[in-house]
Amino acid sequence: MKKFAIAAATATALTLTMANGAFAAESTQAPVMLASNTMDNAKQEGSDTWITTKVKADLMTEKGVPGSDIKVETSHGVVSLSSDVKVTEAQKDTAVRITKNIKGVKSVMADGLKAE
Repeated sequence: MKKFAIAAATATALTLTMANGAFAAESTQAPVMLASNTMDNAKQEGSDTWITTKVKADLMTEKGVPGSDIKVETSHGVVSLSSDVKVTEAQKDTAVRITKNIKGVKSVMADGLKAE
């Protein structure tokens, strides 16, 4: 009878230990995955901010392009250029070319640039 009680107690202890290990693995896995997704989002947001800043700076320093009048927005590497002020077709082409040459830019949408 004692042997049975010891075996039952041992089996119960092992089962609880294994169950706790499984629960612990689940509870630590979710925050790790969540933190990873948060880091990816933060990297993307940082990258988009950097791209926007770089595009604005490059447009401001380009002669013949009204860089201060061009609005720049970036989302997931896609840059949108727009302006309330009309630009020439050559200025629009130059703004698009400058933007496409910036590291991290996946594509450029310049439909918002009103060309004369």
